[in-house]
Amino acid sequence: MSNTKDTREDMPSIARSCIELSRKRGANAASADVYRVRKVEFQWRDGSPETVTESTTRGVQLELYVDERYARVSTSDLRPEALESLIGDTVEVARTLAQDPYRGLPDPALYEGQAKLDLGLEDPRYDELSMERRRQLAEEAEAGARGVKGSDVILSVTTGVEDTLSERFLVNSNGFSGGSRSTAFSVSAEVSVKDEDGRRPEEYSSAVSRRFAELPNGTLIGRDAGERAMARLGSRKGESAVMPMVVDNRSAGRMVGMLMSPLSGSSLQQKRSFLEGKLGEPVFSDRITIHDDPLLVGGLGSRLWDSEGIAARRRAIVDGGVLKSYYIDSYYGRKLGTAPTSGSASNLSWSSGERAPDALIAAVGDGMFVTGFLGGNSNGLTGDFSLGVRGFRIRDGKLAEPVAEMNISGNHLEFWKKLAAVGNDPYAYSPLRTPTLVFDGVTFAGA
Repeated sequence: MSNTKDTREDMPSIARSCIELSRKRGANAASADVYRVRKVEFQWRDGSPETVTESTTRGVQLELYVDERYARVSTSDLRPEALESLIGDTVEVARTLAQDPYRGLPDPALYEGQAKLDLGLEDPRYDELSMERRRQLAEEAEAGARGVKGSDVILSVTTGVEDTLSERFLVNSNGFSGGSRSTAFSVSAEVSVKDEDGRRPEEYSSAVSRRFAELPNGTLIGRDAGERAMARLGSRKGESAVMPMVVDNRSAGRMVGMLMSPLSGSSLQQKRSFLEGKLGEPVFSDRITIHDDPLLVGGLGSRLWDSEGIAARRRAIVDGGVLKSYYIDSYYGRKLGTAPTSGSASNLSWSSGERAPDALIAAVGDGMFVTGFLGGNSNGLTGDFSLGVRGFRIRDGKLAEPVAEMNISGNHLEFWKKLAAVGNDPYAYSPLRTPTLVFDGVTFAGA
C-alpha cells in the first residue's frame, strides 16, 4: 500500500473489515474512519532553502457502541491482526465504562438526500507538481518582498509552499459509507523589518487554493507581505477614543471565529454559551445574513457529508441579524432534544454589501482601520472579549499613520449590533469568507 492508487483501493475494505470485526466482538454499532494524508512543505529563508519535508500519515479512527457505552480509539497500524486485537481490547474496555444512552450513530434518515455534484475539491494534476516548481514559487515570493520600495530595512524574508492530498473513507454500521479526496495548495511570505527605534515589525501574506493553477503567483504574495511590513514602520500607540472601526476582510475572521464555539451543541448543552436560548432572536445587526454553505464548489470547507456522515445542506445561521441555527451533532441533538444540523461549520456565505474597502474607509471619515488582532480572549459563557489591535488611523476618509499597542473590549451581544456596513470582498483564503466589516462606536484604549 505504498502508492496512492493502492491506498485508495484498500481504504474501503479496511473500514468495512473494522465494522465486521467490531460486530463480531460484541459491539452493537460501530463507525470506522480510514484516512491518508500526504503533505509536502518547502520553506525558503533569505536566499536559500531552510527546510524541505514530505510526510504521509495513515490510520483509522474507530467509534464503538457497546450496550449504551461508548469508546473511541485510533491507530496507524492497519494490519488485520493488529486491528482485530485493538478492536477486541476496546470492546472489553467499553464494557467497563458508564452507560450513556445518548451515544449512538446518527439516524440513518440523516444520510439521505446527499447532493449529487462534483465539489471540485481535488486537483487532477496534483502529482505533476515538482520540487523544482515549489522552490521556484518560494523564490518568487522572496523576490516580490525584496522588490518593494525601501526594502533596505528588511531584516529577513521567510517564504513557504505547502501542498496536501487528503483521502478518507467512512463507514457506519447502520448504512452509511462514503469516500472523499481533496487537495490544498498554499504559498506564504513573512517579512520582518527594522524600525528606527530598534523594533522589528513583522507582517505576512498568504493564499490557499484547492487547485495549484488558481494560486496567485509568488511575486504578488511576497510583494503584499513586504508592503504590509513596510507600512508598520513608525507605528505608535494611538489616542484613546470612541470611533468607528473598519476591519479588513482577512482580520475579520478572528472576530467571527469567536462566535463558533458558543454556537456549538456542546457549549449549549453544558451551559457555556452566551447564545443559549437566543434562537429566533435579533442577536446581531440587521445587516448580517450568513449561510453555512458546504456545497460551494472549490470551497475550503466544502463537503458532501460531515464527520458523522450526515448529508450536507445549505442553511441560514443568521438572517437579517436573527439567529436561525446552531451547530449540533447527533449526540448533543439527543441531549438537547433537538434535531441535529451538523457538528461543525463548512463555508460561510455572507450577504455582501455593495461597497469596496476604499469606499467604506472614505465613508467613515475619521476612525480606525484594523489590519490585525493581537492576543486577547473571548468568554464563550458571558460574551465578554478583549483584543489587542493594530492598523491605521483613518483621517478625512483616508489611511493615515500606523498604530499599534491598542485594545478594544466589549460584549458580543452588544458589539455585533454595532455593525454598520459589510463590504463586497469576502476573503477567499478561509472557509469563514469574511468581508470587510464596519462597526460604529467602538471604544479604543490607547495613549
